[in-house]
Amino acid sequence: MNMEFGSILAFMGLGGQEIFLVALFILLFFGAKKIPELMRGLGQGINEFKNATKDVKENIEKGMEDPMKN
Repeated sequence: MNMEFGSILAFMGLGGQEIFLVALFILLFFGAKKIPELMRGLGQGINEFKNATKDVKENIEKGMEDPMKN
């Protein structure tokens, strides 16, 4: 997962200084107490998205198999 994050940042053209400034802005804007709650919500959203894409993929694969059996 760390490799994916690094490649995303490289694609976006973000360097160490930009990441630091964004993290500092988030800390100042939301405060230290709110960040864990925000990250928890972000993680749940990512998990829901992964589950939804997995379900769609399975439905497509199942739909591709059914016509061939008949």
